[in-house]
Amino acid sequence: MPTLLRIGAFRFYFYSPEPNDPPHVHVDRGEATIKVWLTPVEVAESRGFRAHEINDILTMVAEHRAMLVERWHEYFG
Repeated sequence: MPTLLRIGAFRFYFYSPEPNDPPHVHVDRGEATIKVWLTPVEVAESRGFRAHEINDILTMVAEHRAMLVERWHEYFG
């Protein structure tokens, strides 16, 4: 599970066994986790984050979306 980015306590990464899903990123903080589609940027699933935290995560993903999509294609082909 390659880590792509760390912002504060948030870890952004790919989960290797999911190459057939559309481009997305996972974000964890402690026990909380969220899966975010990259095109468009929206929540696929979430556990443990509050609504305002989800909005903050979506903003961070949107800000780094170009790099995340590029890294997705490099990693999964």
